Amino acid sequence: MVDMDKIVSLCKRRGFIFQSSEIYGGLGSAWDYGPLGVEFKNNVKRLWWRDNVHLRDDMVGLDAAITMHPRVWEASGHLASFSDPFTGCADCGRHYRADQMIDAIWNSRWFRAFNKMLDGPAAKKDIQKALENWVQGEGKKLAPNFPQGSLGENIRLPLEGANDPRFLELVRMLAHSSNSNVMGFLCPNCGSGKLSNPKPAGLMLETFLGPVQETATKTYLRPETAQGIFVNFDNVLQASRKKLPFGIAQVGKAFRNEITPGNFTFRTREFEQMEIEYFVNPFDTIDGRPADEVWHDRWVAERFGWYQKYGIRQENIRQRAHEKDELAHYAKSCVDIEYLFPMGWSELEGIANRTDYDLKQHSQYSGKPLEYFDEESKQKIVPYVIEPSAGADRSALAFLVDAYNEEEVRGEKRVVLRFHAELAPIKIAVLPLLKKNAQIVQTAKKLTADLRKRWLTVYDDTASIGRLYRRQDEVGTPFCVTVDVQTVGDDKSAADEKVTIRDRNTMEQVRVSMSSLESMMDKLMAGKWAEVAQEHGIKTD
Repeated sequence: MVDMDKIVSLCKRRGFIFQSSEIYGGLGSAWDYGPLGVEFKNNVKRLWWRDNVHLRDDMVGLDAAITMHPRVWEASGHLASFSDPFTGCADCGRHYRADQMIDAIWNSRWFRAFNKMLDGPAAKKDIQKALENWVQGEGKKLAPNFPQGSLGENIRLPLEGANDPRFLELVRMLAHSSNSNVMGFLCPNCGSGKLSNPKPAGLMLETFLGPVQETATKTYLRPETAQGIFVNFDNVLQASRKKLPFGIAQVGKAFRNEITPGNFTFRTREFEQMEIEYFVNPFDTIDGRPADEVWHDRWVAERFGWYQKYGIRQENIRQRAHEKDELAHYAKSCVDIEYLFPMGWSELEGIANRTDYDLKQHSQYSGKPLEYFDEESKQKIVPYVIEPSAGADRSALAFLVDAYNEEEVRGEKRVVLRFHAELAPIKIAVLPLLKKNAQIVQTAKKLTADLRKRWLTVYDDTASIGRLYRRQDEVGTPFCVTVDVQTVGDDKSAADEKVTIRDRNTMEQVRVSMSSLESMMDKLMAGKWAEVAQEHGIKTD
């Protein structure tokens, strides 16, 4: 798995993602998508919208306002309970989500060094002596308050993960605690301070609508897009005349005052969601099962397959069903799709069966019934809701990480982003072999203009052809088209009016006529390079 620092470096160098307000020192957990990043993220959202809305008869779209009536958040329960427990270190001032402290300690510098010591030859020979030496040496710098004393009989060799019972025992021992409360744990950041007793922290971001704050209406930047769909349920139902089951999709910004944002764009205070609320008749059955349960399973399978369709490798993605004690009080079931990010397995998307909680809550608080009239039973019902909720930023990060690859080619490192063609920010790069040959340049620029009518195409003549290929590899461009002397002809030979197409993944090349280039690109964008290569006499595995 690639290191996150390499991803961050590539993103800045190649114009995918920049630190927001960087010239002023940056703003924590805020990121700007650059020229390639905005194209890439838009492709993620476009494919999600196409596959979930345009290609289905049972889906419609919505774009609700970011600021909503404050009562919306009373009804949804966000004002009363949308908070996370947080704890802080008095020494360095860092704050953490209390329910994520075990993972934070596991990933801290001081604990990684400690665990490495446990696996060393000195610890295998005499663990207590090795511990004393570590505490007085490296440990004194990384974790000044690491306690002296015995490790206990079960703490041996390297620990296997944050869920290793021996690790939990060690953390509690270091805090002189026998329970799971994080109070007294060593700070993951400084290794010196002891963490405070957890307290709740509200995640809602307040704002005021009106020119004078004293008389303005206090409201909130929405923490999720879902509520905009629920409050518009009747409007959409009346306008679209959809029959159950049907869904409403929305892509838009959401805001949460996260305690510990981080891991690049994975957890931020401003982010973009791609959400569906799929409404089902709770009294229907499918093959003897409740319809809501069947549709929940279908959406889990649909969404799980979507990521793999666009390039996520099977070994890097999994499903995890929530245990009963993890479920929200209104949820019947929930399955997370998790991805193996550089920092470990983390949630990529959640698919929840929210039952009829949301529509009933908004009906109660607004006094407006949010119901569906079933023609067959002649009854009004409140539908159940299946909610596939994904993040555009997290999805983009997962696709980016999964596409990253380093390999050695002729003694040099080649960095390539193996994006699915539909995700790649640039589809085609047109490259002149000789930038001082006016006819080659003119032909290349005309080709660029023609191809741009179908695909995002760039012209580049700022380096040698080898460097240009490497540059396009690093930003994930699937195909390069090279115009050379043979294409335009010279004093010695007539023009053959052919160009060379180079495939990013295999680095193989085929020569095709310019007149057939567009139809050839149609085949290549559909993933048929092997077929095209074989037609041109190139043997593929």
